[in-house]
Parts: sequence; structure tokens; C-alpha cells
Amino acid sequence: MTPTEVETRFEEAAATLRRLPGVRVPGYFSTWPPIIRSIHEAFGWEPARFARIPPTAAAISRMEETFTWLTWLEPDDARIVWLRAEGVRWKPICWRIGISRATAWRRWAASLIMISNRLSAPPTRAKGKGNTKSITAISRKERRDDAA
Repeated sequence: MTPTEVETRFEEAAATLRRLPGVRVPGYFSTWPPIIRSIHEAFGWEPARFARIPPTAAAISRMEETFTWLTWLEPDDARIVWLRAEGVRWKPICWRIGISRATAWRRWAASLIMISNRLSAPPTRAKGKGNTKSITAISRKERRDDAA
């Protein structure tokens, strides 16, 4: 995976997170009937709301995978990467973190490259029981070599 593809996945994850349904607190409701207003009263009374199209299960899985990538980074670097994925401009990011724009860009680019390298690296094989020696076996051999 290239750093550009990693950046695209983060932007997709931020868009998927925005499309998830809002959290509701259960147990709170009103028994009053809804107030029906005329067109003249209702104009501009409440902001227009658009129905959210829920994301697919595959998009949610990809979003969760990108969240694990953020754990590989330092907290400030993860915040920079996520804020850029949400479309936040550099100036507010620099104010929040307390660094210059050039430093923020370098850390963002280095984070994307690090994630890309880690994803592109071949998987490491876990050592089995037969591949490791116990501490007592090593220390006995060292003792025999020292005694001779």
C-alpha cells in the first residue's frame, strides 16, 4: 500500500464515521404531541436535516481496520493524521498541537509512510515452542563452557 492509498483509506474512514447513525440515550421521550407549524412559521425555525445513508458493513470493517493503524502512531501524530482525514485545515491543527505547519506536514507524511511500510512488510512468523531455548538450558551450557 502506498502512502496515498493510506491517506485515501483514512479519508474514507472519516466519511464512514460521519455516516453512522447518531447515538441516542434510551428512556427519554415526550408525551406532548408534535407542534405542527405553518409554512410561514416553520421557515428557518430548525436547521434542515438530511437523511443519513448508512454505510455498508464492508465500509465499517475498513474503518475499524484504519483505527488499528492509528494505534501504531504516537498520540500527536495520530491526531494529526485523523484531523487531516476529517478535512481540517493545517492552521487549526497547528494551533491544537502547538507546532509549526512544516513540522505538522512532516509528521503527517512520516506517519503515512510508516503505516504504508508496516502494511507492505511481509508478515513475521511467530516462533513456535521448538524454536526457543529455555533460560535454564542456556545458563547450564554457559556454566559448562566457563568451567572448562
